[in-house]
Amino acid sequence: MDGELHLQLSEEGADAERLAMLAGYLRTELLRLDVEDVRALPAGESPPGARAFGATTVGALLIALGQSAEGLQSVVSTIRDWLRRGDEKGRAVRLELGDDVLQLSQASAADQERLIELFVRRHTSGEIAP
Repeated sequence: MDGELHLQLSEEGADAERLAMLAGYLRTELLRLDVEDVRALPAGESPPGARAFGATTVGALLIALGQSAEGLQSVVSTIRDWLRRGDEKGRAVRLELGDDVLQLSQASAADQERLIELFVRRHTSGEIAP
């Protein structure tokens, strides 16, 4: 597994400052995992429709996964847990790995688990090239 995971987070009613703060907290959590790097996504690389603020895209992170197959699973699990902690705030996360996209928002915990499992399985079994 060697790829870059693009992450765009949002929270209902959040301004650019709040999104930057949330991205910073999530980045700190992700850096504790077995990943090569987690950094703010430069504005030129933002997904369509994302808001840009200065030289980076607000609420966007680029995660260099490295060679560990478990890295993707641990990253997605950490993101899922982060989402659950902010469930009442209307948080959502969009993940892009290659051409594959996973959008997590107000789905039930069971639905999120199923979607995450499918997403991770596709990328760790080689069904979709990152």
